[in-house]
Amino acid sequence: MSSDGSNTTASPIKTIVVLVQENRSFDHMLGWMKSLNPEINGVTGNEFNSISTTDPNSDKVYFRNRSEYVDPDPGHTFEAIYEQVYGVPWQETTTIASSADNKVATMNGFAQQAENIEKGMSETVMNGFRPESIPVYKELVSEFAVCDRWFSSIPSLTQPNRLFIHSATSTGEIINDTKKLIEGYPQKTIFESLDEAGFSFGIYYQYPPSTLFYRNLRRLKYIGNFHQFDLNFERHCKQGKLPNYVVIEQRYFDTKLLPGNDDHPSHDVSEGQSFVKKVYEALRASPQWNETLLIIIYDEHGGFYDHVPTPTSGVPSPDDIVAPAPYNFQFDRLGVRVPCLMISPWIERGT
Repeated sequence: MSSDGSNTTASPIKTIVVLVQENRSFDHMLGWMKSLNPEINGVTGNEFNSISTTDPNSDKVYFRNRSEYVDPDPGHTFEAIYEQVYGVPWQETTTIASSADNKVATMNGFAQQAENIEKGMSETVMNGFRPESIPVYKELVSEFAVCDRWFSSIPSLTQPNRLFIHSATSTGEIINDTKKLIEGYPQKTIFESLDEAGFSFGIYYQYPPSTLFYRNLRRLKYIGNFHQFDLNFERHCKQGKLPNYVVIEQRYFDTKLLPGNDDHPSHDVSEGQSFVKKVYEALRASPQWNETLLIIIYDEHGGFYDHVPTPTSGVPSPDDIVAPAPYNFQFDRLGVRVPCLMISPWIERGT
């Protein structure tokens, strides 16, 4: 579709809706959905990590389906993820922050790293949800598409990954830098590109939106692109007034009256399930449904186990910026695999 509405491709999609949840790996959320669709690269129960990657006699922790409420939050810093992926602790003397060492992503350090945080936490990170425990995802997986090769953009925390989502770079950031977040990051985003091309966009938020960490979106010209979710989303759906590109921002923190619903531990995933259901049902009832694609992804894995090796070669740096010392990360490997659902009436059932 061109900006004037004329068809230049065969795609019927005119509205893309993006919902980015928080801090859960693919296996943790969707791994056991393999029981619904054997083609999903999920888990069988034979997957395990040893408590110690260097002790051949170490106890093994097998991946199970007993996840419920998670607290405290597992490790997901750059250093923690290095150990989870490679099975050895990261140190400041480590010269291999990027992929140049050709080190194999063994995915065998999750239990070890978790135990270093708190005794018994290995059981937390080595568990996933039964399909019945997350019924909204169970239905969406059955009716639409699962992408089982979606990896977080970088092996690090939430905010650098969220910066990547709408701008394809974190401009060298691999930590949550509060000062820089307040100042705002300067890179061009998909929002400006859409605006320049004549396409519309809207950000529907429940909590002060993280998209405002992009400095350019703080311009007065974009104030009309921000909409309070609870006041406007369902109404715009009913009226068929959703823009071409929709970003939904949920509650990232508990309030006095309402709990967080972004799935970030220690938030209860039942709140996230309710929120996803609300978004889906509003879109399904909209006159725009037949031209809509809803994408549900997660920003990063949150320290939870995933068995699929993260890509560590052939990943191009977006801008050749290198993270500052002591990390010196070259942005040439991805993070751990995360859930991704594609939802549209044009998607074949159970894809």
